[in-house]
Amino acid sequence: MHDVAIGDEFVLWVGGPNAGVIAFGHFTGAVEYGQPDPEYWAEEPGPKYFVPLAVDVWLDRRVSKARLASDPRMIAASILRQPFAGNPHRLTDEQWQAIREASDVSRGEDPDWDLEPGDEIRRVDLHARFGGSSQNGISTSGTTDNILIFTAASSGHQHGYFDTWNEDGTFHYTGEGQTGDQKMIRGNKAILEHRESGKRLRLFDGARGTVRYLGEWTLDPEQPFSEGEAPATGGGDMRKVIRFHLVPIKATISAPEVGIGQGYVAPDETVVPAPSTPSTPDPDLVGRNLSTHRRLQNELAQEAQKRGFTALSPDVSDPDFDLAWRDPEGRVTVCEVKSLTPANEARQLRAGIGQVLDYQDQLSERAPGVAAVLWVEREPSERRWVDLCRRVGVTLAWPSQENAVFMGDQS
Repeated sequence: MHDVAIGDEFVLWVGGPNAGVIAFGHFTGAVEYGQPDPEYWAEEPGPKYFVPLAVDVWLDRRVSKARLASDPRMIAASILRQPFAGNPHRLTDEQWQAIREASDVSRGEDPDWDLEPGDEIRRVDLHARFGGSSQNGISTSGTTDNILIFTAASSGHQHGYFDTWNEDGTFHYTGEGQTGDQKMIRGNKAILEHRESGKRLRLFDGARGTVRYLGEWTLDPEQPFSEGEAPATGGGDMRKVIRFHLVPIKATISAPEVGIGQGYVAPDETVVPAPSTPSTPDPDLVGRNLSTHRRLQNELAQEAQKRGFTALSPDVSDPDFDLAWRDPEGRVTVCEVKSLTPANEARQLRAGIGQVLDYQDQLSERAPGVAAVLWVEREPSERRWVDLCRRVGVTLAWPSQENAVFMGDQS
């Protein structure tokens, strides 16, 4: 402690599973003996030797122990060889330089990462270069400082993963776990602690085959995640899910720059749905209604394709519409599908009108003149619903009324 002098620089090291450097600073005085500030102690510390200091830089992403241990200049560093030895640990000039260089990488661009937002790569090649498992939606690399996360509306919705791209450019990503309440373990814990572990979050569109890089992201420091409800795989019971609130670090492909939808993905009509529960927010997604919903949706998509339209399912940047289609001139129609029973008719129609108007509004900046269709199981018992939809610019139709949605011929 007698070697410590005013003006000396230091790095602050945190131990534990995510050990590494979290700050740089300098000493503002010599070693003293006395009562340290109790604010920094869980229990009254009593008189101790201490040195006054100032932190110059708190790192947003810590320099991990693993990164430093891979640098040959750090081989003899006592913090790695004898981490429980007394503080402070002395650093040679070479070791200090190694830590400074690693922190520069942590705060800036990673020289080993050469993908740019919008680049496409086969997933097998991605993992060969940057590590991680090719089977998981959240893939933590053990060989690089990256967490690779994958979003795909076409497959994710089948497992209750409803990721959303928000108007302010942020992205809400559903954590892993297909059945039961999601917990903050494994991949979810890795995302939550990515700053502490020194890992970068790399977002990709797609789950298999060729995927598209959507840039580097980080958790919103004010609200890193929230909890919601979603059905389990195959439309099972509602369960709690974690939604991570991601904000972009490096320019990514934003919603206005991406086309609407992807090739239509037909939902499986044979899945046996779970019984309705009191907490279910959408009665059209459980019970008898789920099979009817999927059948109506698939039949309408087939009709669109027969008439020369391109049927679409939502992509990662889209709101969660049921179905959309593009005509040969490029005009887009977005559609919400609803099953109807005498008991739920009014509730389903109210919900469907609100949903399809919301989808239309969200897509309007990306495709001028987006049309809105509410496709239901049968003719409503009250004609006023057709008139109400017409007044707000929504076409309400049902089987046998296909011309109304594809030719605008509604009587």
